[in-house]
Amino acid sequence: METTKLSSKGQVILPKAVRDARHWRAGTEFIVEANGDGVLLRPLKALAPRTLATLAGCLGGPARRTIEDMQSAIAEELKARHGRGRY
Repeated sequence: METTKLSSKGQVILPKAVRDARHWRAGTEFIVEANGDGVLLRPLKALAPRTLATLAGCLGGPARRTIEDMQSAIAEELKARHGRGRY
């Protein structure tokens, strides 16, 4: 078991053996959870970049909408809200 210290800036150095075993490199982001009498660090898993088309496809609507359809619907709703004095 290795030990480490909390710096005056609130930083903790993870021992090299731990970083190497987990393949954690500089810039790795973590979720920090307080638990019991300690803290749990979990690496934040980066999501693969997605396109609007792939995300819109997961909505499961009756028909696929194009970006132009969505922009038109947004513009219409903004006009309607403006007409009601909302914007």
